[in-house]
Amino acid sequence: MPELPEVETIRRGLLAGDASTPSLLKQRVSAVSILWEKTIAFPSAREFARNLTGKSIRDFGRRGKFLLTALDDAFLIFHLRMSGDLNVRPSLTEFHPHDRLILHFASGWDLAFNDTRKFGRVWLTADPQTVLGSLGPEPFDAALTREAFHAMLHARSRQLKPLLLDQSFISGLGNIYTDEALFSAGLHPLRSSSSLSEQEADALLTAIRLVLTRAIQEHGSSIDWVYRGGNFQNHFQVYQRAGERCSRCGEIIQKSIIGQRGSHYCPACQPERNEPNV
Repeated sequence: MPELPEVETIRRGLLAGDASTPSLLKQRVSAVSILWEKTIAFPSAREFARNLTGKSIRDFGRRGKFLLTALDDAFLIFHLRMSGDLNVRPSLTEFHPHDRLILHFASGWDLAFNDTRKFGRVWLTADPQTVLGSLGPEPFDAALTREAFHAMLHARSRQLKPLLLDQSFISGLGNIYTDEALFSAGLHPLRSSSSLSEQEADALLTAIRLVLTRAIQEHGSSIDWVYRGGNFQNHFQVYQRAGERCSRCGEIIQKSIIGQRGSHYCPACQPERNEPNV
């Protein structure tokens, strides 16, 4: 579930700390506990623990839904997938039932990777591009202009909802923020990307950036047991609101399965058509 706003919120928390936990910047890894070996995507679990021990954290970054931890001479990369979360705890805290990986720091604190469904993965690599090289542009990338985005949409010629979920097209969007952005832009999730005019492409890019910005300001969305502390779920316009009335026009919000994903939209505000507005 964690999408760009949730991962960005986690990144900021690890970087700055809060009233109850310290920043992990400059913390040195004194030991590693691997509780489920398949969590480690690369290298082997034994190499991972050996090569990570003794390293210090230099920075926290983000690329799409991936969290990048810059170390002395390598990068530790987390992908939380459906149910992953990262928690800073005192080292004396007992392991939780779904803990998969624990980094123990010399300061007496731990970073725990907790993952109920076991889909999350972690890499330790000298070159982050080996993991991130196939990702599309960041939504906030200044090089992603309205003209460039319009050209990208026309080059793919796919239904909007599956295309926006494709991380090789644009990175960071998941089900929640794709539905919210399409509603904000007034575009049906089944619209063909090649049917969008430049004005519609601009409206969509603007909506993506606006929705993500607001979600980051609200620390993401908390909709299940996976991620807590967010508030954007209180501002959903369509997501998880099937059967309710649209706040914009009063029509009943619909839910359809598109590309094996539940998609929420207003049929009045987001009419289904494949010819561009002029």
